[in-house]
Amino acid sequence: MGDLNVALLNTKKDKANYIYHLLNDIKALDILIERGLIEDGPLRIGAEQEFCMVNDQFLPESRSLEILEDIADDHFTTEIGNYNLEINLDAVELGGECFSKLHEQLEALLNKAKSAAVKKNIKIILAGILPSLSVSNVDESSMTEVDRYSVLNDAIKRSRRKSFDIHIKGVDELNLLHDSVMLEGCNTSFQMHLQLSPKGFVDNYNWAQAIAGPVLGVCTNSPLLFGKELWSETRIALFTQSVDTRANSYLLNEKQSRVSFGSNWQTGTITDIFKDNITRFRSFLTTNFTRDSIKMIENNETPRLRALQLHNGTVYPWNRVCYGVLNNKASLRIENRYIPSGPTTDDEIANMMFWVGVMLGKPKKYENIHEQWDFKDVKNNFFNAARYGMATQFYWNGKYMSSHQLIIDELLPMAYKGLYRNGVAPKDAEYYLKIILNRVRGHNGSEWLIRNYRSLLKTHKRFDAMQILTATMYSKQEKGYPVSSWGTVHHSDQRFFTPKKMVKHVMSTDIFSVGKKDSVDLVLNMMKWKNIHHMPVINNDRELIGLISWTDVEVYLGHSENKHNSVSKLMNTKIITIDQYASLKTAIELMNKHGIGSLPVIKKGKLIGLMTKNDL
Repeated sequence: MGDLNVALLNTKKDKANYIYHLLNDIKALDILIERGLIEDGPLRIGAEQEFCMVNDQFLPESRSLEILEDIADDHFTTEIGNYNLEINLDAVELGGECFSKLHEQLEALLNKAKSAAVKKNIKIILAGILPSLSVSNVDESSMTEVDRYSVLNDAIKRSRRKSFDIHIKGVDELNLLHDSVMLEGCNTSFQMHLQLSPKGFVDNYNWAQAIAGPVLGVCTNSPLLFGKELWSETRIALFTQSVDTRANSYLLNEKQSRVSFGSNWQTGTITDIFKDNITRFRSFLTTNFTRDSIKMIENNETPRLRALQLHNGTVYPWNRVCYGVLNNKASLRIENRYIPSGPTTDDEIANMMFWVGVMLGKPKKYENIHEQWDFKDVKNNFFNAARYGMATQFYWNGKYMSSHQLIIDELLPMAYKGLYRNGVAPKDAEYYLKIILNRVRGHNGSEWLIRNYRSLLKTHKRFDAMQILTATMYSKQEKGYPVSSWGTVHHSDQRFFTPKKMVKHVMSTDIFSVGKKDSVDLVLNMMKWKNIHHMPVINNDRELIGLISWTDVEVYLGHSENKHNSVSKLMNTKIITIDQYASLKTAIELMNKHGIGSLPVIKKGKLIGLMTKNDL
């Protein structure tokens, strides 16, 4: 979709024209397959690298178009988040040192981005979800100013007719009502492509589904979102909910999200996979069509199937079938969309080699996997891996196996066989697959992030810990060692940057509040139990309407006849508040000027935190 100028499907004429070309493309694809016009070989690999941009405080920096212009390279393109960019690597024939060559190109292009970014005091980071992201980074003002993103956002919002209700539960819990698809911009991926022959393609697609759980489990790298510890690969839950066009579960056609693992095995033809998506998901975008795909075939031209590709670009299965044209020849590939960006390029290429190796090393006993395994077991494996990473117990070939046992005993040997069978250099295979083995024996990206984040929270407030963690990730990425060798974050690692202290660094977000009708007796005891000196008073919409301090209630000690008076009679309604991004200097000046010991932190009228002198 990124190559097309898109617009909303509004008029009947637009819809009729689009549907004509979409159905025509399906017929054209059938003709290409029947006539043997889809490339049968050689096999190729390719990838898309999404990355984040941060400033000297290791916070998101929304200047993607500016950096893109300075890079001036067609390998780069935009993402929906203005603090992200994407690299499209060249397709490489499978064999020899193809993975090393892909790695070299990736490093060269990343260095090109870093050279452009450093001139503007911007750093490049690889992360499935950037630890230092805040909710303030995912509103529409952070969306890249490119038409297709605003058009897609408008189309999905129009389809839903209501806000996105995000709910993800892990160790912590995230509940968020959001008004745009910008939450999708939190997700940063390393999307891997494997071109395959049309012969046996559907069976190979089912195999890609079968192995998705254990492959994901060892590659997880996104356990944190807005400072909350959620899934090992939180992207899976977040992406599913952030572009969901369903307003409720009662729509006749869209019974599953556009981001989905699927509901069953594929059992028909290649075109049946596309037909299933067209049947389930309505089109809401169009583009300019100038050529008829079937007529192009009759003229010995290779059609690009623009209408089909446009529809396919608005449906996001974790394993997506893609049609493409390379060197004027039609081809089919599987796009692996579930692997996160980072932690290093070595880790990413290792992830890719592992996946490709297992794909191509499938033993004969797993042919026609759809006739042997229950799809729900495979789907359950995938979501368990997203939740628990390498701690997952997989149901594999009729029995439960630990992630460690399955990868070491079965999948790694399978990957070696698949790679050697297709002529990949042993030196390459041994280098990158050893990275996977070391991760199994040590830790992956999610485990490193979680252990160090918990450690930092013992001595730092959440926002501070998120910044330090991001800064440390950057430092270790620049050294280039795989994540399995990364050590513990120490307090001294804050030396990577000089923090500009804001209210957000020190404010408390785990705060207790009361309503105006609560009794003073209750408030008095709550403050005594929890050693609290300031209690915000809020209404049902979380809007701050008053504040009670210990000095307000202590006069009631020993006067039991007054303790049942309501909070509304006691609270102070003339409240001095502050924004979370105000400097600490400003906060201290306000406290001194007004002789107060606390400052409620407000965002759009809502109470989000409290800062007291004790926090300083």
